[in-house]
Amino acid sequence: MTERVVAAIDQGTTSTRCLLFNPAGRMVAVAQREHRQYYPRSGWVEHDAEEIWRNVTRIVPAALRSAGLGPENIVALGIANQRETTVIWDRHTGAPLARAITWQDVRTEGLVAGLVEAGRAELVTELCGLPPATYFAGPRLRWLLDHVPGARAGAEAGDVLFGTMESWLVWQLTGGPDGGRHITDVTNASRTMLMDLRTRQWSPPLLDALGVPARMLPEIRSNSEVYGTCTTVLPGVPVAGALGDQHAALVGQACFEAGEAKCTYGTGAFLLMNTGPRIARSTHGLIPTVGYVLGDEVRYALEGSIAVTGSLVQWFRDALGMISTAAQIETLAASVPDNGGCYIVPAFSGLYAPRWHPEARGVMVGLTSFITRGHLARAVLEATGWQTREVVDAMNADSGLPVLRLKVDGGMTANHLLMQFVADVLDVPVERPLGSEAVSLGAAYAAGLAVGYWTDLEVLRGNWHRAAAWEPAMDAEVRRRERENWSRAVDRSYGWAPPPAPE
Repeated sequence: MTERVVAAIDQGTTSTRCLLFNPAGRMVAVAQREHRQYYPRSGWVEHDAEEIWRNVTRIVPAALRSAGLGPENIVALGIANQRETTVIWDRHTGAPLARAITWQDVRTEGLVAGLVEAGRAELVTELCGLPPATYFAGPRLRWLLDHVPGARAGAEAGDVLFGTMESWLVWQLTGGPDGGRHITDVTNASRTMLMDLRTRQWSPPLLDALGVPARMLPEIRSNSEVYGTCTTVLPGVPVAGALGDQHAALVGQACFEAGEAKCTYGTGAFLLMNTGPRIARSTHGLIPTVGYVLGDEVRYALEGSIAVTGSLVQWFRDALGMISTAAQIETLAASVPDNGGCYIVPAFSGLYAPRWHPEARGVMVGLTSFITRGHLARAVLEATGWQTREVVDAMNADSGLPVLRLKVDGGMTANHLLMQFVADVLDVPVERPLGSEAVSLGAAYAAGLAVGYWTDLEVLRGNWHRAAAWEPAMDAEVRRRERENWSRAVDRSYGWAPPPAPE
């Protein structure tokens, strides 16, 4: 066959997928494999980087077989990845020195508290735009250097390498120990607490603050360029695009103008607004970050990260046994007209944007004998809506560019009741594109642009087609009252976990 397509690897929190896209941005094949989650201690979450690499070697050929294509039909490969998940490995053998520490892990609380107590918080935020937090990769790297035998000595000698998951995969795809390219893209680098947001290069003061040897760091590259050529899995195919998953979704949703915003609803929810060529500093708990760098086009973004959305539905299903499948929550929630006065705040590992309370823990308030499973199901979904509203309020205040519509993607957007509630509480239209694979599509777009498969951003914008829309219909007084009740519930989640001892 002569069909030419772009491949995307979407390396996510629970699984890795390979998707193939045609010139219209339509998916022609997909293959997927889950990987194991490790929880060695409370608050610790780890992945086996070697297992993820093995899965890549299986899913890419599976996607090709599904489409009846071969490597010769692939013009370029792009990668999107779970951000902040941190891996270190031996340059000579390719073996990880420890399991990867994921973005959900909070073991670095004491290390972060030590940075704050040492007066480094202002330096960190001024240079990289990020508040010192367990969320980011830099503290995880420092923890690995401090706790894995031989890691620091190997890093200082240039024998141990660091990367987020796209770095690990690019290195393996382009040769591994035999000449693999050690690079990271600028969006993932911007999530480490080690990159200067203005220069988009590693910052010596930040490396010093976190005690990270520069020799172990990958080279920072743009999101759309040829990093190297595959020597395995897709021999001869250029690896030409890489983005953190949420930045990939910004591109996949064609949010190319300042003020355009998208929210991806998955394990957590991540709302990004394109702020154009300017860095929009936040005073309301958001994160300024690199949106994307495509050729000469540098765009920044404001981000609000919500830790628990889809995973709250999973908890409702698996831990409480209230439903047998995630999809059943919509039917159960629709069996009652409202939440009955019940609110669930899913601060399972603290609260992320815009409140940033790491000591908060989940609470369920307003329980009476009237409350049924249906009310609880509705409260579960409404928690995602109200967390989205808090982020949008902060984004409107920080950016000076009010969110006038919200593009959405991710698995939770199949829940029409939830999407209607999001539109109601935001009081703006919510739109879902024809294809729900915005993360993978964004990675494919970056790779395809680099090799001329797509000519420019206007072509990508033309590929975007609306599949569903939800218009706000909630009474303004009901919205105001429920917003106030939600805020009171969140206040009750504060102060449950003791503050960490500084390291």
